[in-house]
Amino acid sequence: METFDIVIIGAGTAGEAAAQLARSRGASVAIVDRELFGGSCPFWACMPSKALLHAAAVHAGGGDYAWAKASAFRDYMINREGIDFPDDGGHVRSLEDAGAKVIRGTGRIAGPGSVTVDSDGRRETLQAKTIIVAVGTNATVPDIPGLDSITPWTNREATATRQLPRSLAILGGGPTAVELAQVYARYDVPVTIVDRNERLNHRDHPRNSEALEVALRSDGVEIRKRAQVERIVSHGGHHGAHCLELSDGASLEAHEVLLAVGRTAPIADLGLETVGARIRDGRPLIDEQLRVADGVLVVGDAAGPEMHTHLAHYQGEIAARIALGDDIRPDHRAIPRATYTDPETAGVGLRLEQGQERGYDAFEETADLATSAKGYVAEASGHVSIVVDRREQVLIGAFIAGPGASEAIHEAVLAIKLRTPLAVLADTIHAFPTTARVMGGLFLEAARKLEA
Repeated sequence: METFDIVIIGAGTAGEAAAQLARSRGASVAIVDRELFGGSCPFWACMPSKALLHAAAVHAGGGDYAWAKASAFRDYMINREGIDFPDDGGHVRSLEDAGAKVIRGTGRIAGPGSVTVDSDGRRETLQAKTIIVAVGTNATVPDIPGLDSITPWTNREATATRQLPRSLAILGGGPTAVELAQVYARYDVPVTIVDRNERLNHRDHPRNSEALEVALRSDGVEIRKRAQVERIVSHGGHHGAHCLELSDGASLEAHEVLLAVGRTAPIADLGLETVGARIRDGRPLIDEQLRVADGVLVVGDAAGPEMHTHLAHYQGEIAARIALGDDIRPDHRAIPRATYTDPETAGVGLRLEQGQERGYDAFEETADLATSAKGYVAEASGHVSIVVDRREQVLIGAFIAGPGASEAIHEAVLAIKLRTPLAVLADTIHAFPTTARVMGGLFLEAARKLEA
């Protein structure tokens, strides 16, 4: 039985970040994963989807990027050239080079300071001063009659397929749904989104949702809002397509069905109950230092409050530092969010109504990107909106749809984290003509309003 300072269950972004930081400080580390070291992001999520979005954008603009080339580029990005399953050897070597013990198997907490690992028919037990749970999430499988009669896609199949589907129905309207809808629509696949919410990506700013809907409809995506799939008839449509019956009485046909209605943390069989962890709505309850019990921390998607690769990396490093004795806490006030569609959308902080609900004396300033210098030269539409607290005279939210949104948002991220006075933001010089400069103009307008 080996003993380590830290045993990490899950080797995605959060687990890798925790292992690398802990090893850089001399701690002994074992890291366990039952599948791909590196997790979803490099193989089934962030990297392949963004590679396909890039290829689809070039293709839609008339460039030389047919699907065969896009598929090959995606395979290159996920280390799957000429093989069926991605090669995670680079991630394994990086961890081993750092001095971590890498174990491919299924890890489970067996009590305080104890982790069992089942691999190739044998079991070993690891002892740990601290256990870090970094298991990520999987695509949620909804309870729909008839779903079990087909083989639905999740993000895995949608980012890994080498053959274009004849038609595609996407259940859900969040980031995964809108990004992959645009990819396939731009390769002339008939795509329909079915979303139960009033607007796409409904947790985002309404203007961001509007920009997404306009763009997707322009690409040919059919969007059914305020509707859910109530029944699926396998191959019940024309030419072997599945028939999907909707809650609004309508129906549609699709040869493939992509599940993008949410994510579920695989914690049911993780053994968290053996250390007294509490679970609510399928998620462990963590304290302000990511702990679910003495000596057990949870990080990444399973911890929340949001699910992003960059948040998982941040929490992984924070957890390792806490495990090694640093008296710190994660700061979740300024988490950037982005979708990488064309146009991009991004946001950070609170929408106007959220700020008002939380007691801020909040107001919003908005600029139409289309009538800005950036909009003119890029022939682009969209918006930049900021939310300001009058009392403290600081930024509490910012939202962008348009060119470079995912990059421009970071000035607002830093401003919210540091509680930078609005007067300082208004006095900051922004390069012309950029999306960031449009946001700078809003800082100036808001500062003048506060001075009035």
